[in-house]
Amino acid sequence: MDVANTNLTTVKAYVAALNAGDFDSLQRLFTEDATVQGVTGGGPIAMALPVWRDLHHGLNMHLEIAAIVAEGDTVAVRYIESGRWTGTFLGFSEPTGKSYRLVAIEWFEMRDGLIARRWGVRDGGAQASQLGFPLAA
Repeated sequence: MDVANTNLTTVKAYVAALNAGDFDSLQRLFTEDATVQGVTGGGPIAMALPVWRDLHHGLNMHLEIAAIVAEGDTVAVRYIESGRWTGTFLGFSEPTGKSYRLVAIEWFEMRDGLIARRWGVRDGGAQASQLGFPLAA
């Protein structure tokens, strides 16, 4: 298998693990020195795991790959993210039970078939509006 296909397989395994809430398998897909950059900041995977757990447990998040491309050690993915707010999320403890659907994009830099750096962006405004999050003043 060539490098690009190996990297595609790893990123698809990342999506499957995230959707399943299998955070042990998820961590094994990253290099030891991996960094993750997302809407709540950047740092090591240990910083991202609590957010991912909240997304899985509080919002029942599911990622559907809408498009994926790989070239060498770079993989880019466009997702349709969906879920339902049924539990605590980012300190909000009164779930509405409402559903959401939005576009999310992730960019991965790979090393030896593992994720070395990951950037993620998502339409948090659409999510807040659809779920009924309290708006900041």
